Amino acid sequence: MKLLIIRTIAVTLFSLSFLSDFTGAQSGTFDISTFGGKPNGDITQAFLSAWKEACASTVAAKITIPSGRYSMKAVDVKGPCKAPIEIQVDGTIQAPANPDDMKGAEQWIKISYAESITLSGQGIFDGQGANAWKLNDCDSNKNCKMLCMNFGLLFLNNSIVRDITSKDSKNFHVLVLGCNNLTFDGFKVDAPGDSLNTDGIHIGRSTEIKILNTSIGTGDDCVSLGDGSKQITVQNVKCGPGHGISVGSLGRYPNEEPVEGFYVKNCTLTDTQNGVRIKTWPNSPGTSPITDMHFEDITMNNVSNPVFIDQEYCPWNQCSKQNPSKIQISKVSFKNIKGTSGTPDGVVLTCSSGVPCEGVELGNIDLTFNGAKATAKCSNVKPTLTGTAPACAS
Repeated sequence: MKLLIIRTIAVTLFSLSFLSDFTGAQSGTFDISTFGGKPNGDITQAFLSAWKEACASTVAAKITIPSGRYSMKAVDVKGPCKAPIEIQVDGTIQAPANPDDMKGAEQWIKISYAESITLSGQGIFDGQGANAWKLNDCDSNKNCKMLCMNFGLLFLNNSIVRDITSKDSKNFHVLVLGCNNLTFDGFKVDAPGDSLNTDGIHIGRSTEIKILNTSIGTGDDCVSLGDGSKQITVQNVKCGPGHGISVGSLGRYPNEEPVEGFYVKNCTLTDTQNGVRIKTWPNSPGTSPITDMHFEDITMNNVSNPVFIDQEYCPWNQCSKQNPSKIQISKVSFKNIKGTSGTPDGVVLTCSSGVPCEGVELGNIDLTFNGAKATAKCSNVKPTLTGTAPACAS
């Protein structure tokens, strides 16, 4: 009897030990070194192996890349995973400098079809884009070759990007597509003002995206909205250098989805080519409306075109202005916007003659150009003026 009891206890203890080890492994941290990733080396395979194990974990998992310098080729990781995953990066990861070494990848780091993903840490993702920018001929070639972006976040739900830095991407720094409830908080984008086509964060066909407490300096739009963007918040963001915070460009293609619900608040733009802007193409097939756009409490420091609706957007003369834009813009407010303009007209509202803008409000606009009040120029729109706002000249 005693022997039976002892055997039973032994089996029980072994089972508990096994379960404890199993649970520990499932909830443990997957350090990149465990999979052969070392500083000053290539961690492509190590990262893919760590993701595979983390994605299979039935409880929350963390992949860690500690301080140090690493290289990594293009990676494409997918869910669905069984539990939340955090990727904590505290080192500097470098992409191949030669665009050909990206092997045709559209994004260097692509994460898709997953839930509850956190990308965090003090790390830097260095796209080493300087060589690629020299190859960008989009100013003269409408069919120019698309270069690789730093990040593709596709079809993610309930996820967050926190504190990391995207540096010198070859193309857009971040593409957000098909996501729901994705937040950027303390995110940084670092690239020179002459880095072509390097939008900071480009959003398309996504809902409830928040960009908070973020600093973006780049060579194109700091934030840009593509079609199908809904309920987007940009708050406490510093933008510059760059081309400003933009809705669009839109209307160039058929079957674009409406854009609605854009809230930009407490932002500072410095030395940018534009401020807050809505842009649509003329003589183009797109008809999906843009509505419920609100820009409030914005500081402009030497910003050209601080407040800008441009429904004759035609970069590099790649289109005709023979026919007006078919996109209706409505329910737009610009309030409490102050600072210095780099152009005499601080407000330019160039709306479509085919479908004039409706429900546009200008409130408490206090912009100066060379010490004098900046002026406003408007066409195909009759904005409501509240507080101190410049009257429109046609």
